[in-house]
Amino acid sequence: MVFEPPQRLVRALGEAAPEGDDWLEKLPGLAHEAVAQRELTVERVQLPGGRSSLVVLVRTAGGKPAVLKLAPRRARPESERAALARWDGLGAVQLLEEPSSSGAEGVLLLERLHPDVSVRTLPEARALLEAAGTLRRLWVDPPEGHGFETVAERTGRQARAMRASAVADPEVAPLVDAALTAREELLTAPPEHRLLHGTFRQSKVLAGERMPWLAVGPDPVVGEHAFDLARLVRDRVEDLIAQPSGATTTRRRVKRLAESLDVDRDRLRGWTLFRAVESGVRARRVRRERDAELLLEFAAWL
Repeated sequence: MVFEPPQRLVRALGEAAPEGDDWLEKLPGLAHEAVAQRELTVERVQLPGGRSSLVVLVRTAGGKPAVLKLAPRRARPESERAALARWDGLGAVQLLEEPSSSGAEGVLLLERLHPDVSVRTLPEARALLEAAGTLRRLWVDPPEGHGFETVAERTGRQARAMRASAVADPEVAPLVDAALTAREELLTAPPEHRLLHGTFRQSKVLAGERMPWLAVGPDPVVGEHAFDLARLVRDRVEDLIAQPSGATTTRRRVKRLAESLDVDRDRLRGWTLFRAVESGVRARRVRRERDAELLLEFAAWL
């Protein structure tokens, strides 16, 4: 089989590829090697697929449906593996092989969920409820001596890029200043340090057999609950922007999600602001103008 990377993956990785990166060129060979090593039968490449990895629907040597996932080092696949091992199937997709037996770096063999059925297919109110319930299960203590990135470390890197963007693009400077101020205040006294999904949203929650809904695709980080929940607040942002009452709906969503998961509302609003501005500025930097416009307008409501 020809393992052609989906165009969505090619575009996304191309936006942030370091000079000389050749992972996409090596990907077909890596995929063939991973399939042969595990004696897998390939069904198809999942389309449109993700933005940071190749996802292949396969069957194991015993005929069990599974997913083979291949990601470059910059997508932190080994951190994903460690988080999935920690969750051990509770609220998240299950690893089908022990970390020590995984072979090449960046290759994960996972249980098969229903890749085309996410929480996002549900009506909005129920989607938020199911997504929030799934997220709560993931908030556990990190293992002793963990190597996960912290919220302070991750947002520190992002903050440096945001400052540079604000200098080069003064139009975004007021929102960047507000987001960076919020970050500094939030990092002063975080209420907890838990293992977080890191990039949680409705499309990252898929229908399963073991449990109705399971999370996939974490970029794990250790920090406070509000940071994780913040990405969920802006789900379906294009629908929010299209509503005449979008700003009111957003503030109501912050309140509802904060109350349902026992998160401080002001902290959730602060992290939602930071994460929306960071994403909007990054989208603008790589000339995804429509995404940038939506995200920065959303951030201005907060």
